[in-house]
Amino acid sequence: MTSVQWPDFYFARHGETDWNREQRYQGSKDIPLNRTGQLQADANGVLLRELLERDGVDPTSLRWFASPLSRAAETMDRMRAAFDVALPPVIHDKRLIEISFGKLEGRLHAEINREMALAPGERDASYWHFRPEGGENYEDVAQRLLDFAQELTQHTVVVAHGGVLRVLRHLVEGTGRAEVLNWPPPQGAIAHFVGNRMSLYSATRTWDND
Repeated sequence: MTSVQWPDFYFARHGETDWNREQRYQGSKDIPLNRTGQLQADANGVLLRELLERDGVDPTSLRWFASPLSRAAETMDRMRAAFDVALPPVIHDKRLIEISFGKLEGRLHAEINREMALAPGERDASYWHFRPEGGENYEDVAQRLLDFAQELTQHTVVVAHGGVLRVLRHLVEGTGRAEVLNWPPPQGAIAHFVGNRMSLYSATRTWDND
């Protein structure tokens, strides 16, 4: 899609929040993890450790990036707790913050007029350029991520948001805009981008037992 040379990296979406469960537009609001989200983050840590062991990657050699929003920052911290070695510090990068929905944030998907926004499953490729009042469009996020890509000089772990993962699939894999805009990015899973392709791994669903 671009001239950016994307290295291998691991990506996790933050765990569930109450607003995710209620299907509210969350965006740049700093909404914390709920208990399910905390357990998803814990399970993702075990999964990441297993993936690194499988790939022969030393976790101390990685760079660790997270969105500064608390739901992503806590997910990263809980994932790192699965390792029994001292890891490099987490870098909280504002370019990884979720797409802003502006004045729609806090409102339910179901209560939004179609002229104001479309929920996933109802979007076409043109929605990439849709910007709600006071918010961003997906192209804005793409430009942030292309800038962030300059930081990806080695194997990296990134914890951020669903909208960020949608855009990464488009930028790295070349997946069509309509497809990624309607794709539901999973929680309790890790995406491994290697060779400009994404492989998705699901953590053991320990949160179902809570």
